[in-house]
Amino acid sequence: MAKLSPFEKRRQRVRTKLIAHGGGKPRLSIHRSGQHIYAQVIDDAAGKTVCAASSLEKDVRSASGANVAAATVVGKAVAERARAAGVSRVVFDRGGFIFHGRVKALADAAREAGLEF
Repeated sequence: MAKLSPFEKRRQRVRTKLIAHGGGKPRLSIHRSGQHIYAQVIDDAAGKTVCAASSLEKDVRSASGANVAAATVVGKAVAERARAAGVSRVVFDRGGFIFHGRVKALADAAREAGLEF
């Protein structure tokens, strides 16, 4: 088995705790790259993605996808799409990323738009 990076170890640790304590709720999973930010609501029981949003989409795109403003827009968009799909409660999967900056902005915007976590 290949040795995991510290990031991958954090990601596995976070996800293991979410699945154990999530109570069967869908998971709001995020990924942050140097250029963009991505979010998707995943129903692990069914193995399906309920909805998704990213800073690459035309209706979400701003001047830069790598700032707090773009993360806020993506958070609002994914929350609205999740509500439209009938999902109001999720667990927040930050992956291996620290809950700070763009990750926190996305989470706060999703909460303001009506998602509960």
